[in-house]
Amino acid sequence: MQKIKMNVLGLSVSQTQTGAYALVLAEENGDRRIPIIIGPVEAQSIAIQLEGLHPPRPLTHDLFKNIAQAFTIELVEVVIYKLEEGIFYSELICEQNGNRIAVDSRTSDAVALALRFKCPIYTSDDILKKAGIVIEVSDNVQDDDSFTATADDDEVYQAQTIEELEKMLQQAVHDENYELASELRDEILKRKEKGN
Repeated sequence: MQKIKMNVLGLSVSQTQTGAYALVLAEENGDRRIPIIIGPVEAQSIAIQLEGLHPPRPLTHDLFKNIAQAFTIELVEVVIYKLEEGIFYSELICEQNGNRIAVDSRTSDAVALALRFKCPIYTSDDILKKAGIVIEVSDNVQDDDSFTATADDDEVYQAQTIEELEKMLQQAVHDENYELASELRDEILKRKEKGN
């Protein structure tokens, strides 16, 4: 199989399944995208990593990484190797003491781990031909309302200073309220960009 490198483009609310999310992977040297429907828990884990949030206690994927590193196991790459009846199949290619082993994984978990280990994600041209689509991408791909601020949030946070928002952000992370933390982080960044 000729491997094609994919990058995580972002998350959005699934238009086809209520309560689900679409993880969008983009071909590194091309314009094809693969939308993969994932659950809310995996979407949250991926969003937390993409946004650089640090929960006070390890989430499941963080725990896996901590255990792997404790036993000198490195995740070398993730390979999305099969698409069957709309389901993507993935493997974690792990290495320990020079030995490599492939471990079966759900694609959503594999991507969450790839982000944490900072390892590449690959698929095949065959899968891109079957599931790849060409879409125009806006500057803000991650338009999922549960992970980003909405227009109404602008009014909610308008009375707070940046310092107050940063304290609220720290409290939200401490309370493991990552949706609120994401909204607050976005508001802080937006204000800093405007110079307010």
